[in-house]
Amino acid sequence: MTTHDLKCWIDPFNAVASGKKRFEFRLNDRNYKVGDELILREWDPVNKCYTGRPVIRRYITYILTEGFGLPDGYCIMSLGG
Repeated sequence: MTTHDLKCWIDPFNAVASGKKRFEFRLNDRNYKVGDELILREWDPVNKCYTGRPVIRRYITYILTEGFGLPDGYCIMSLGG
């Protein structure tokens, strides 16, 4: 298992925090694997800084890496608690 520390913009961060968003769409430049931990840190793209809110920790439960119109090199990851 690998831990990945990731920036997450404010709206998607809020959606993950509330439980509405249970996936991540990302460039697969880190070779994500099922079981890896994601540490999401809220990032303000306007001010180009972290907001300081507590991080969200999620685990990858499933990864889609090809097909269904997914661009080359990108993945969609299902997130579990």
